[in-house]
Amino acid sequence: MRGSPKIRTLEALAPVLARARSRNKRIVLCHGVFDLLHLGHIRYFENARKLGDILVVTVTADRYVNKGPMRPAFTEEMRAEAVAALDCVDHVAINQWPMAVEAIKKLKPHYYVKGAEYKDAAKDHTKGITMEEEAIKSVGGKIAFTQDITFSASHLIKRYLPVFTKEVSEYLAGFASRYVSDEVLGYLKGAGKLKVLAIGEAIIDDYRYCEAIGKSSKEPMLAVRHLTAEKFNGGILAVGNHAANFCAQTGLVTFLGDRDSQEDFIVDNLNAKIRRHFLRRKNSPTIVKRRYIEQYFFTKLIEVYEMNSNALDPEEDKELCRVLKAEIPRYDVVIVVDFGHGMLSDKAVKIICDKSKFLAVNAQTNADNLGYQTIGRYPRADYIAMAEKEFRLEARDRRGDLRKIVLEAIKGIKCDRIIATRGKFGCLAYDKKAGFFEVPALAGQVVDRMGAGDAFLSVTAPCVAQKAPLEVVGFIGNAVGAQAVATVGNRSAIEPVALFKNIESLMK
Repeated sequence: MRGSPKIRTLEALAPVLARARSRNKRIVLCHGVFDLLHLGHIRYFENARKLGDILVVTVTADRYVNKGPMRPAFTEEMRAEAVAALDCVDHVAINQWPMAVEAIKKLKPHYYVKGAEYKDAAKDHTKGITMEEEAIKSVGGKIAFTQDITFSASHLIKRYLPVFTKEVSEYLAGFASRYVSDEVLGYLKGAGKLKVLAIGEAIIDDYRYCEAIGKSSKEPMLAVRHLTAEKFNGGILAVGNHAANFCAQTGLVTFLGDRDSQEDFIVDNLNAKIRRHFLRRKNSPTIVKRRYIEQYFFTKLIEVYEMNSNALDPEEDKELCRVLKAEIPRYDVVIVVDFGHGMLSDKAVKIICDKSKFLAVNAQTNADNLGYQTIGRYPRADYIAMAEKEFRLEARDRRGDLRKIVLEAIKGIKCDRIIATRGKFGCLAYDKKAGFFEVPALAGQVVDRMGAGDAFLSVTAPCVAQKAPLEVVGFIGNAVGAQAVATVGNRSAIEPVALFKNIESLMK
């Protein structure tokens, strides 16, 4: 690493500090992201230095920075080098854990110092300050808080190193003037009191990474070399995983195949808190959607479906309807993602619409059901969230004004709150009382868009159930979408702490 000799690994630094302690030197530790070094940080370090003889600063590694898209603005090496340039700092290390607990235990400082904003532990979403206080006490040290001028690095970065366009930055400033972060986060935290039931098809997303070799010499087709593979819980399984991270209780009703069920894999990768109702579909595999991907550019070459997309037989449908009648009344919120692969009959839809206290629906268009799938089969919903393309297909209008199309698409459906997701253009939200709202996209790097819509619905549905303003819902959903598209498929569910910190950062 280029830069100051002050920068060491934690392993190399530990014996150096041990020798200093043996000479009765008092060691002070500060820890943070320090993405944009500013006067607040400098005062923080100077005040911390007054508590001892040696000041050590640990810097959060890039992979653990949860401050939204395109953050950190500076790499861990650059941030460490900037901190090391300060005269008051004696040693710098990059911390290889999400919090400072391990660093405290390795370095055994006499004081662990944080800024005044961390004094109220209840405001720390990670609960890290509580664990860090326990860690410093376990090594015989004390926690201390500085009292001096504070700045928001997120605010300064947005102002001087903007990651968004001028239009998005202006929207965020206006949004922050209309709402406060505690209010926005309150709806996400309020989901912790709700019981949510997810209904829909279980899908295994199978990614096969390849390297293009070239055109076959004997056939007009592309030849590829298989490299690696990974698979994830997709479909309603992913919806359940997202919801379970936020809600008090999550239930799941779905079908697995009676052959090639992949039940062990599904259970191993399903949140343990989910109450599962796995029904069995005769003479069928669990649905697998296999995507072949050119690894270097992450270009999807072809998709292969393994499934039976015929309607359920009468006995299977009867069993599903029985389970729905028994389970739906147990839950505050029902989320239906109808992938159109034959699971949900008209009888099942009627039970869902009649029995649900709060119903959120997405009727999804895909290669198997294009032109046949319709949201119109749901006569009632409390919240509909679908992609713009799905609304346009519903209205049979490819180029018309989206606002008119949304209203046309829901004719005959009793639903007052609707969101059309629009990818890089954000989302269009409609509330029957408040009208339309446009919320811009908040994504930085887009790795994979697959599953982003399901994540959007999973997290926003409980917010709508709490009567959150629909502009707030769209903002939360786009923040969720930004997190979802930054990873491959459904490799990981939306994490509350990362989302909370992202939203706070966006609103500074």
